[in-house]
Amino acid sequence: MPMIIINKRRFFRYSVSSILSTAFCLTATYATNAKQSPTNPQTHPRVVSQLPTPSSGTQITLNGRTLTGAWIQQQGTSGTVITHLSDGAIRQLIGVNLLNTSNPELQPVEWFSSTPSPTLKAKLLRGYRYLDISSFAQTSGWQMQANGNTLVISTPPAKINNIRQGKQTWGDRLVIDLDSPTPWKITQGQPIKRPVNPNTPTSQPPAPPNREWIITLDSTADNGLIQLYTPQLPITPPDQSKQLPLAPKPEALIQKVEMVSNQTNISLSVPFGSSPRITTLANPNRLVIDIRPDALVARDITWSQGLRWQQRFINSGTESFPVVWLEINPRMVGLTLKPMLANPESQTGISPLIQTAQRYLAVAGINGGYFNRNNRLPLGAVRRDNQWMSGPILNRGAIAWNNNGEFYFGRLTLNETLNSTNNQPLPILFLNSGYVQNGIARYTPTWGSTYTPLTDNEIILIVQKDQITNQLPGGKVGVTPVPIPQNGYLLTLRGTATTNAAKLPIGTKVSISSSTTPADFSRYPHIIGAGPLLVQNRQIVLDAKDEKFSNAFITERAVRSAICTTTTGNLMIAAVHNRAGGPGPNLAEHAQLMQLMGCVNALNLDGGSSTSLYLGGQLLDRSPNTAARVHNGIGIFLDPR
Repeated sequence: MPMIIINKRRFFRYSVSSILSTAFCLTATYATNAKQSPTNPQTHPRVVSQLPTPSSGTQITLNGRTLTGAWIQQQGTSGTVITHLSDGAIRQLIGVNLLNTSNPELQPVEWFSSTPSPTLKAKLLRGYRYLDISSFAQTSGWQMQANGNTLVISTPPAKINNIRQGKQTWGDRLVIDLDSPTPWKITQGQPIKRPVNPNTPTSQPPAPPNREWIITLDSTADNGLIQLYTPQLPITPPDQSKQLPLAPKPEALIQKVEMVSNQTNISLSVPFGSSPRITTLANPNRLVIDIRPDALVARDITWSQGLRWQQRFINSGTESFPVVWLEINPRMVGLTLKPMLANPESQTGISPLIQTAQRYLAVAGINGGYFNRNNRLPLGAVRRDNQWMSGPILNRGAIAWNNNGEFYFGRLTLNETLNSTNNQPLPILFLNSGYVQNGIARYTPTWGSTYTPLTDNEIILIVQKDQITNQLPGGKVGVTPVPIPQNGYLLTLRGTATTNAAKLPIGTKVSISSSTTPADFSRYPHIIGAGPLLVQNRQIVLDAKDEKFSNAFITERAVRSAICTTTTGNLMIAAVHNRAGGPGPNLAEHAQLMQLMGCVNALNLDGGSSTSLYLGGQLLDRSPNTAARVHNGIGIFLDPR
């Protein structure tokens, strides 16, 4: 089938990257920097503390479908209504691309448009960056009406005229011909199962399966076009029972085209190591989908004063990795960092990072340390405002910081000792931790209102006002919750440590002495522990075995998260995804990437499906449906001034 010829002089292209497309957002193929405002070149977005009118909400009804999205409306001059959408909503729900900009007050965008691209005014409010879409929507023919918490948007009807397929040097290309611009999005689905081939040797490892990607357009399509991509019934002899429709071959790029409620869904089968890059073109209107291993397109957006969003491929040796990161100036007035918990009331709980960040009103964030996904308990250090939410384990890597933009990296141990009037000091091995070992552990009210035994036959000592007031048998694991006193804590004796119960009878006066190794950690109010430590003083210091990580974890090639400081004193939070044509980095490659990116000190965070990089209402690095729930994260906050 003949392919279109893209005239670069005539048409402006924009693209959706492999990992950003999963977040339903686009990336610029040809970067366009927004010029500074000629009237005030040093201005920055204003953090607004109150809405000028009560017309705002968190839901958007787009062409009859109710979706999550932040918006505000206010009265303009001459009775006009000015409508703002969060930049995440306009990208997620409409498919509007945000182009490169060095001015956070001005955001150039692209959506089925010819050059020059329109530029929208931007402002910050309560964790979101809002774009004034009033003129843009009017030019595009949208109808908008506020209805309580919901902004109702209707776009002109559109139709798919044709779907064409061809080959390029990098792989497959699809072209979707449209009669007019229309909202669209792309979602990453599940791996596609292959039929078992009995002739394949059992000693040969199976090739990674293709993955489903679904392109959804607010458009109709003729039944004849849909039937071209509908699996057909096989010819069945009369003497055999009726057979089900044949499934398309996993290798076929287009698996299915279907229309649901005036939307057209196009299901693709994409080979492992490749992703779709989507380009919209005008005159005539087209959606171009290229399947390629290097789908990520470079991006550089100054999102707010002191907060810059970047993404590009970073080369390490012969390999190339897509990296999305935020660079933060922690010395900027009003910009702070703090740990975030999925459940602020208890250490038990996990939730999607996007929900945690929105609950805390963070403008940005990244997933933090490790946890037990089964019982949803922390497995590492979390310290917030000088209070230990959970103690460190296994002398693993951690990052500490204060509100003055100062950071400290190292391998952290918390040394707690139980002192009593009639016995030798006893070591407390763990504080508010889901990590279970033989010894004494301590649980404070930050753990929650109760503690339920994590092992069989624990002995629990209740301490109130520095005195042991009761001893209780823990019984079976997970059965009997024990209240944690607000004016004290619980001591849990496990394994051979239960023999210490006789030395600590009811009425014994006790105290806790506490310190950290290194001692410098004690000077910082905020700590997140994860590991392993990757870079220190510009040198790779990776020693995962010393931090008690398994060999399988060390060599695994997976998606990873990191946090680091730079030579300028800025902070970077980064998500590294699958290399071009293959899986993600192992720990050694991850450390090399952080060093190549200019990190002076760097720490590996929890990774894999936990990796999540959040900004202004959405994930930048992946689709929310592919991100696992996490226990904690690091939030970036902009305080109103």
